[in-house]
Amino acid sequence: MTGWSPQELSRIGDAEELEITPLHADGSHRRPTPIWVVRIGDDLYVRAHRGRRGVWFSATQEQHQGHISSGGVNRDVAFVDESDAARNDEIDAAYRSKYGRYGPRYVEPMVAAAARAATLKLVPQ
Repeated sequence: MTGWSPQELSRIGDAEELEITPLHADGSHRRPTPIWVVRIGDDLYVRAHRGRRGVWFSATQEQHQGHISSGGVNRDVAFVDESDAARNDEIDAAYRSKYGRYGPRYVEPMVAAAARAATLKLVPQ
């Protein structure tokens, strides 16, 4: 299967969190980390609120591959840097909409410059 199925997109996009498991350099799996995930159309995105220095984000940069689990969906994925400013504006809006109930203390770091610079598109493998 290539691409996300409509069911996978709905289940992951509606889930509160996603567990991300980047690969070590030797191909073994790291420890899963729960993070927020947003959906824009047929794409799924994650961000590191601590920016590119965040532990789990740094780990994604070794192999650019790993595994995700969310909403009952388990998939191997590629981690693709998202640097398009217009797309990042949409992602900001999606974070504010989905997670705004947690208040600015939690949401604002997810739409700050550091997090925008650590935005990854999840591409199913």
